[in-house]
Amino acid sequence: MPEEATGKTGVPSQTRQKPERPRDELGRPLPWDAQTRLRLPNFDAMSTEENDRAARKFLVDRNFFGAHEAWETAWKQSKGTGDEELFKGLSQLGAGYVHLLRGNAHGATTLLRRAASRVGRYSPGTLGIDTGALAARLEADARGVETGEIVPGPDAAFRPPAV
Repeated sequence: MPEEATGKTGVPSQTRQKPERPRDELGRPLPWDAQTRLRLPNFDAMSTEENDRAARKFLVDRNFFGAHEAWETAWKQSKGTGDEELFKGLSQLGAGYVHLLRGNAHGATTLLRRAASRVGRYSPGTLGIDTGALAARLEADARGVETGEIVPGPDAAFRPPAV
């Protein structure tokens, strides 16, 4: 039987830190020598609750990449609590709208539907979210992209869902 692969494990440290990749406003990587146009807080230094609050604020401000990153961190922080799949769905919500603004219709519909599926599994009122209404809204936005009612791109006309 082959031996299990071993390597560095754990969280990044001062001696094992990945350099921060410059990104544009929609989170797309820029060349390494470019100036970053996306400023986000250190989500790892924040609590799950702080990341959830930050993500909701980013969502209202249409900073969907920031919302995605904050909820992704909350998802990782909440492993084993029962809320992890909800946070994963919320992270996918943010990523779906990022793809929508980037003009990627397939990515938007796929991620919005994944988000709807995960969010919809939770009882209404979980984390103060009307999960049924949110899941329905995400599904409706995915259909809107498919039918052409919502046109993907940086000027996509839609309002962020209530979370």
